[in-house]
Amino acid sequence: MTAISLGPSPARRETLARRIRLLVTATIVYNVIEAVAALTAGTIASSTALIGFGLDSVIEVSSAAAVAWQFSARDHAVREAREHTTLRIIAVSFFVLAAYVTIDAVRALTGTGEAERSLPGIVLAALSLAVMPFLSAAQRRAGRELGSASAVADSKQTLLCTYLSAVLLAGLVLNAALGWSWADPVAALAIAVLAVKEGRDAWQGKGCCAPATASAAATPSADADACGCGADCACCS
Repeated sequence: MTAISLGPSPARRETLARRIRLLVTATIVYNVIEAVAALTAGTIASSTALIGFGLDSVIEVSSAAAVAWQFSARDHAVREAREHTTLRIIAVSFFVLAAYVTIDAVRALTGTGEAERSLPGIVLAALSLAVMPFLSAAQRRAGRELGSASAVADSKQTLLCTYLSAVLLAGLVLNAALGWSWADPVAALAIAVLAVKEGRDAWQGKGCCAPATASAAATPSADADACGCGADCACCS
């Protein structure tokens, strides 16, 4: 019987690992700049959603740094051994974001703070909406092919930044155009809900598809990647 490879070759694994290291480095650099800009603009405008967005950038840095630590190991077995710890760090980062944003949004909605218009915040949200999807998609592809749930989870953290950008942009534009200051904390609460969902998935190690049975593992799809995801698989989406 011909053996079927369930993952990439050692050489391909190293190529993918280098790609993930480059992507998380780019993510860290971009998010440091984004965090400084968002927190500054959010403080000036008293914008809960904008400050939450800046804190998400800080948390994204911690998430990407955890993946960078995992993939700093040159040995594949060491990287796999660090996977569980990395997933826990990513999950906690999501929960911390959700807690802060929820508390601050409730504070704003109860009338203890009101967001002002922020043109810099609108520009920043639009820029992130353009940049983040590409970083997320590239890391997710590499993580799926490599079979790394932590790389896929971190790509979802980056994808969350895309959702945050869209929600933030909508809230800031509504506030600037119509004076709907309540749109800002409502947008922040939507961000918190997304963060909880992704945190739960990361804690449970979701991101790669595991064959349901031994027979399924023995006869993987010809087009399956190292996560076990074929062309029609939705569990890694």
